[in-house]
Parts: sequence; C-alpha cells; structure tokens
Amino acid sequence: RPPPPSPQVTPSGVALVRLDGPKAMNTISFEFSAAAKRLWSTQIEPNPAVKAVVFISAKANNFIAGADIQDIKNVDDKQELLPIIEDGVDFFKAMKAKKIPLVAAVNGACMGGGLEWALWCDYRVCSDSAATKMSLPEVKLGLLPGFGGTQNLFELVGVQAAMDMMLTGKDIRPAKAKKMGLVDIVCSPHALEHNAIAAAEDLISGAVKMPPVPRKKKSWMNWAIEDTPPGQSKMWETINKMVMKNTNGVYPAPFAIIDCVKNGLKGGSMDDRLKFEREKFVELAATNESASLIGIFDGMTALKKHSFGKPERKTGTIAVLGAGLMGAGIAQVSAEKGYKVLLKDKNAAGIANGEKYIFGNWDKKLKRKTMTMHKHNQNTSNIVPLDDSSPSWKKQFGSADMVIEAVFEDINLKHAVIKEMEEHIPEHCVFATNTSAIPIADIAKGSKRPENVVGMHYFSPVPSMPLLEIIPHAGTSDAATAAACDVGTKQGKTCIAVKDVPGFYVNRCLGPFLVEVSALARDGASLELLDKSMLNFGMPVGPVTLADEVGIDVAGKVAGFLSDADMGVRMTGGDISLMEEMVAKGWLGRKAGQGFYTYDPKNPKKKTISAEVKQYAKDFIKEDKGLTEEDVQNRIVSRFVNEAVMCLQDEIIASPVDGDIGLIFGTGFAPFRGGPFRYLDTYGIDKYVAMMNKYAETEGPQFEPCQLMKDMAASGKKFHN
Repeated sequence: RPPPPSPQVTPSGVALVRLDGPKAMNTISFEFSAAAKRLWSTQIEPNPAVKAVVFISAKANNFIAGADIQDIKNVDDKQELLPIIEDGVDFFKAMKAKKIPLVAAVNGACMGGGLEWALWCDYRVCSDSAATKMSLPEVKLGLLPGFGGTQNLFELVGVQAAMDMMLTGKDIRPAKAKKMGLVDIVCSPHALEHNAIAAAEDLISGAVKMPPVPRKKKSWMNWAIEDTPPGQSKMWETINKMVMKNTNGVYPAPFAIIDCVKNGLKGGSMDDRLKFEREKFVELAATNESASLIGIFDGMTALKKHSFGKPERKTGTIAVLGAGLMGAGIAQVSAEKGYKVLLKDKNAAGIANGEKYIFGNWDKKLKRKTMTMHKHNQNTSNIVPLDDSSPSWKKQFGSADMVIEAVFEDINLKHAVIKEMEEHIPEHCVFATNTSAIPIADIAKGSKRPENVVGMHYFSPVPSMPLLEIIPHAGTSDAATAAACDVGTKQGKTCIAVKDVPGFYVNRCLGPFLVEVSALARDGASLELLDKSMLNFGMPVGPVTLADEVGIDVAGKVAGFLSDADMGVRMTGGDISLMEEMVAKGWLGRKAGQGFYTYDPKNPKKKTISAEVKQYAKDFIKEDKGLTEEDVQNRIVSRFVNEAVMCLQDEIIASPVDGDIGLIFGTGFAPFRGGPFRYLDTYGIDKYVAMMNKYAETEGPQFEPCQLMKDMAASGKKFHN
C-alpha cells in the first residue's frame, strides 16, 4: 500500500496528524493500526523537522471511539490476539521513543483504545462540547483496556479514580476530566486545534515544562489510602466488596482489571506490566461472558436498523396523554431529545404531579452535574402542560405529529380517547398506545384511521429502562411503524418490533416465569431461596423482589391475563391465587410499603420478611419437595427460555437477536449469559431439551420444550452462528 499522505507541519515543527478512519466513527481496526504505523515510520519518525505531534480527529464529533470489536470477534483463536496487541503497544512505545512532545486534541467520543492512545501522549487538550466524553468501557464487553490503559491511567489520576473509571466504564465529561488531571486544558471546540498547537509549541520551547505524572499532588488522605500498606489493604477490600455487590462475582473482567493494577503497583518493568495486561486481555476475550456481552453490543447496533423504511415526515411535536408515572417518563425522555411535548392530563393536579416527577429527575441530574442549567431550562421549555380546562389544548394538538397515550388499561377508555383526539389531531398524526396487554388491533377498532395506530410499549421507570417494544397490528402502515421506531430510537431506546399478540414479547415470557414462581412456593421453596437462586444465576433481582418492585397487583394482572389468553398449558402448573390474596390484603409491594417484603419508610433500601408473610408463604405450601438452588434455577429459567423460543417459532419476534436484547433490557436476564438464545447455545440445546423433558415427566407438560427447540437440538444447530 502507498504511504498515507504527509501530515501538515507548522513552521514551528508541530506535525498535525488527522485521524480519519473509513467509518463515521474512528475505531482502531487492524487496518487503521497498520495505516498509523506506516505514517509514523515514513512521515514522522525519520523527519527531523518534526519537533512535536498533535493527534486530532478529522471527524466532527469523535476522536477515537475505541477498538474495532469486529476485528476481535473475527479472531477465532484468541491467543492470536497476543502478538496483535503487542504490535499495537510497540507502536505507542515507538511514538514515545522519538522523545518529542505528543499532544492529544480531543473533541467528541474518546473511548477505550481512543483514550488509551491519548494516555500515551504527554499532554491532552479537550473541547467542552456536550459530545466530548472520555471512558474506558471495556468492562462492559467483558474485557479490559489492553493498550496500556490499566497501567497508564492509575499513574496519571490515582488508583481510586482509575479503578472507578475502569470498573464502571463510566463517561468522564470535560470539567471532571480537568479536575481529576485526566486532561490539561479544556477549551471550546473552535479553539481546540489552535490550543493544541500552542501547547505543543510551548512544550517544544520549554515555556511549559513537561507536566508531571501524576498531574495532581495527592491529598494526605489519598496518599494514606493508595500508598501505605494498611490503606491499600482497606482500599482493595472496599473495591472487592463493591465489585461483588454489583456483579455477584459472575463477571471475570472486573477481577482481571484489579489483578492488572495490583501487578502494576508492584513496580516491575513497564514491559512486564504490559505483557501481564495483554495476557489477561486474551484470557477474557476467550470467555463466554465476553462473547455474550459483545453479542449484546452487536445486537444493539443491529437493531438500530429496521425494515419499515424512513418515516414519511419528521416528528417534531409529541402529545403525551396521561401525566402519571409512565406518561411523565415518556414526556421526560422526549423533551430531553428536543421534541416539543404536549403533556395533557384530566386536571391541573395530574399535570402538577407529572411535572414534579420530571423536574425532580432533572434537578437530580443538575445536582450530580450530569446536566447543565442551560439544558435544564431548555428541556423545561420543551414541555407544554395542558389539562381539560386549558383553552388552547385542542389547537395545540392540531400541530401534533404523534400522540402517545398512557391512560389506564381499559379498552373503552382508550377508544374514547382515540375518538376525542382524532377530532383535533392532523390526518398524518400517528397514534401510539402504551398498553402492556390489550391487543393493538382491538384498540385500533376505535380509530377512523387504524393505519396510524401502533403500539409503543415502554417499561417502567421509562427514563432508565432501555427497551421499547414496537407493536404494529395487521393494518398498521409501515410509515406509522417507521415513525414509532424513529422516535423511540431518538428517545434513547433500543427498539424491537413485536407481533400483536397477548403480552407481546417480554410480558409473554414473564407469564410462565411468574406462574412457576408460585409453583415453587407451593412446592416448599422459601422466599429467600427463590431470590437467592436467581441472583446467583445472574439476574439483577430475584423474582420475589421483582414482583414487589413491579407491584403485586400488576404482576397478578399480567399472569391472570395471560392465563386467559392463548398460551394454554404453558401458563399452568402454578397457582396465581398467591398474588390475588396478597392484593386483597393490600400487600401490593414496595409502593404500599408491604409486599412479600416489608419496607422501612425511613430507609427505602431496608427490607425484611415479616412473621405474617412467612406464615402466609408457609400456609401456601402443599408439598415440601426439598428443592435445591439448581432446581429453582432450572424450573424458573426453563419456563422463561422456552417461551422466548416459542415466540421465535411463532414469529412474534424476528430473530434470536431481538429475543436476547428484549429479555436482557426488558427483564434484566443475566447479561453475561447473553440472553436466552445465546444461553441455550452455550449450555447446549440438546442438553437443555433433555433437562426440560426430565421436569416434564415429574412436574407436568408445562415443561415440554417447544418444537423449535427440539428441532434445533436434533439438528445440532445453534441460534447464533
């Protein structure tokens, strides 16, 4: 290949290397790395006129967004990554060997390998753009920073700050980056190149001395924690506790990151430390956990594309009907993304409650400095509060491009709402319903423009739950479905298109799950065993806690609705009167202060199981079968997973990718297992079918594997190639 074009060199000897990969986002692919090495070896290293180098992106809003994950995926034998990573590290070492100032000029995303590149530089200048963020998010993919990040970061910002960044993968914004010593200068995006060149010139002339590492002198407290044996011992104890609390010990990457930093603190040679780091990286790259997490990342990327085409017109104004928890959450995420939101409720009190929820969430962001006052004010101005007494509401709705209703789950009420809205909204306006159970086709029967009616099923709480089910009925136009997908994606949701059937996808899978929980309680499993077993499987919360969080009444309604729907034997085997009687007692879950658990009003995190609830659960037992944790896991998860495969078989979802993402983002299905379909691939579909058949013999036909699962087991095929 011909060498890359020569970089621009200023009269003062500053070479401007503009990073411009072939994709919209710069990523460090094998091809990108080779081009960088050729440029350095042919244009920079042998050129005595180059006295300093500034690395700056030619892209509008990103520096380097990280390594190219596809390259890593495509290497079958992960041991082959060792020399590839070593080659990359040798490139960075060659940069340092020229002994000239290296400056990173960062605007936009500087993540993973991109931040590692910047860390090899002597000086970092970043823009104060809202798009600028720095992070080492490899842990979210089951990996660790492999280009020296675990070694260079803690030396620059201190062990505690470095561990926080690497173990959470959190984004660091410019002001925080400057405060912690991650960057040296923050400026406007327009002044970035000028300031980076000026910094390089000052480093050449000596007007600015090469800054020390670490940048900031440690406080007495941080010195005591990070640099003394007793402090270090307590620090690692605290970090390990945090990791166990957040991961339950099922993710290997955080522990490998800890090992790398601990190894670095021993003070060996940098070459040995970097060798240890890349060996740990390769170990992680070969794990099922990493493959699963990368599968989620790929799935999210794939789901940004859909088959419904582009919306016929741009959505600018969204009307949200109902200012309760769901409606207010939908209004919040819409206003944050720049939509004009007409938030309407029956009366002023309803609107006031909705605004209190929205503004309270924004106030928290303001306090945490994750939102500026300017953005807070901008978001607030995007919301137009309306109620039945507002004289202008009918005129305002005349400009709506989409209505999203979040009123009570009553078909007659929804028909009345559609009829009233269609008197005022324009003909092109899409009418989206946030129902969680009522078939969209039934709701569309109340519309004179049924082709504009579509389901948009959000999950609670809307601002933090990433999934959105898009449900077109048989008569929904592609234009309306495309508009729903477009709005949902802009709201920050991962959208999956789902067939219009009872429960859609996520709740349809939760139905057998909930029934089986009641069956296990009947068979002697304690509430504690139910929660502990599923936490150990990798779920974020156990089924008992989940029912309390969702609401016992809501969980009971979902189970009851699906029991009367089209799922037949798959909704049998349990006894949902367990929840019905709790509702009658007023034990509705956390929202009532009492569900399976009793909640302390003074300390929301504190929960206990009262003697009364223990007795209630004991009285519910019909036969104590002496169930083990493995029994609980197999019985609950198999009902869950079998229904997911049944949904694929019945074309309720389009692909295993949709199924995996849907249950991970909608229910918290153990992410490190990659979702129900990837879990089956890893477990062995034939082994799983055999296990379910065993339970079908002892517990009943509700455990019989669906036909598609049997077919996959017989063929030896996997859901994911």
